[in-house]
Amino acid sequence: MFYRPADGHGLPHNPFNAIITPRPIAWVSTRDVDGVKNLAPYSFFNGIAYTPPQVMFASTGTKPDQTEGKDSLANIRATEVFCINVVEESARNAMNVSTTTFDKDVDEFERAGLTAAQCETIDCPRLHGAPAALECRLTQIVPLLGANNFMIMGEVIGIHLRDNCLVDGIFDVTTYRPLARLGYRDYSVVDNTFTLSRPDD
Repeated sequence: MFYRPADGHGLPHNPFNAIITPRPIAWVSTRDVDGVKNLAPYSFFNGIAYTPPQVMFASTGTKPDQTEGKDSLANIRATEVFCINVVEESARNAMNVSTTTFDKDVDEFERAGLTAAQCETIDCPRLHGAPAALECRLTQIVPLLGANNFMIMGEVIGIHLRDNCLVDGIFDVTTYRPLARLGYRDYSVVDNTFTLSRPDD
């Protein structure tokens, strides 16, 4: 099968959503100017540089009570900070609750039954007990092709690591089983890892 995205695919669901997998999930926490806490997952997400450490995630679509984009985007525009919380398998149901399109004045930590903690370096909530949380200062918001598509980039200026995820000095993903997005409504758990040495090691 070959198709041009501009012409449509003719399938029941968009296959592009399932091609780039597995995708890590950024559980992005923000706060609006009135102090309302927001928590939402984004699977167009990755680290993009080591020194200084930097990350990106993309926000797509909009909602009726925002003039442009989603609540996370609006909050980041206003405060210039955000936190990326790592999603573990045991939090999958709470993460799914946070995919709901709540009104912008709803505290999504409370709706998902989660506890917020204050970040150390930025005025932003983070997820208490997450395997890791990255405190980020906004560097760029880049408009992308299409309506309400934006790439948000930030410098990581503070990192929280849950103590039991550190094994022999290494942040060990097998201790918490990361959740990954596959496509459609499908997810996966990282529970099978292996090590490869590079030829020039």
